[in-house]
Parts: sequence; structure tokens; C-alpha cells
Amino acid sequence: MQPPSIGRRLPKALRYADIERLLAACSDLESPAGLRDRALLELLYGTGARVSEAVSLDVDDIDLQGLTVTVVGKGDRQRRLPLGGYAAKAMDEYLVRGRPTLASSGRGSPRIFLNLRGAPLSRQSAWGVLQAAAERAGIDAAVSPHSLRHSFATHLIERGADVRVVQELLGHASVTTTQIYTLVTQETLKEVYAASHPRALK
Repeated sequence: MQPPSIGRRLPKALRYADIERLLAACSDLESPAGLRDRALLELLYGTGARVSEAVSLDVDDIDLQGLTVTVVGKGDRQRRLPLGGYAAKAMDEYLVRGRPTLASSGRGSPRIFLNLRGAPLSRQSAWGVLQAAAERAGIDAAVSPHSLRHSFATHLIERGADVRVVQELLGHASVTTTQIYTLVTQETLKEVYAASHPRALK
């Protein structure tokens, strides 16, 4: 007998309008912590990196000239990701105006993202940064660092990116893991159909 199949739970992706509100709601961009927070969130959404990959980055892992960042994922697999213009600008501002101040309180950690004591930012603290920005943005949906990763993948596929390219960007070992994002866009197809087809109108 075949056991009943368990439906796959679709990831929760934020609408792009919510992403923009979230990124605009970072704390004071004149403070070192505010610059760090903006750079962190831009990096998470702009690259689809896992939060553990982001907080493990060293200064040498980012190439602002070549617009790339090198992350180490599951199984110590290394991958180089393109860095979008917004993420690169936020990272440059943080590295020039924010990180030196934070680093002066610590012991010379090579990590990019530092806390107020100059020590490496933890996963829990990164989660707190996101939660605080979501509250300020008035986003009611549950938001986690993985929400930004899901949103990154969903928005790429909705705009025509090949699923295998998204697989490489996310660092999935198998394309079947990435294909779940193609199911998310079925809701978009239904909405477009309902809005456009003459026989779909109520």
C-alpha cells in the first residue's frame, strides 16, 4: 500500500512592497548600528544568503569592486554570489562609516557584522535586527531571516529567472529543493487569470 503523501508546505514570501518598507525602516542610518542593520538586511534579501552565512562573513569575503560576495554554506560548500547595487551601496557605507566605530570597541574580529561591543554579530542578534525593522515598518506577517531568503527566490522566479540559476544562488544541492518556489508563483498566475480573463470575472 502506498502511504498518503504529505503536502509540501509552501514558503512564505513577502510582497516586494513590504520588502521596500522593511528596508526603509532600519534604525538611524547615521549611527554605526543603523548602517550595519541596513547593510545586513540588504545583503540577506539581495543575495538570498542564509542568516548563518551572512553573520559568518569576513571583510575579505566581499568584493565591492567586482560586486560579489563569497559565502560558505551547508557542507562547507563555497559559492560566489552577485551583489546588487543597493546591497553594495549599503555595505560600502557600513564598511566606511559604521564598522570602524564598532570595531574600535572589540578585539579586531575579521567578521563584517559586529555588535556594539565589537564582537561578531550572532544569528539571534541578526534575527532581532529584522524583527525590529518589521515592527517599525508595520508588517503584520511573521518575518524571519528565512522570509527574506524565500522572498529572494520567489521574486526571481516570478520575474523569469531559471530555476537552476536560483538553485545555484541558494546553494541547494538538488534542483528539487528549489522547485518548491515555482509552486508559489501559481498564486500569482491565478490572480492574473482572475483579473484578465473575461470568463473569470465575477
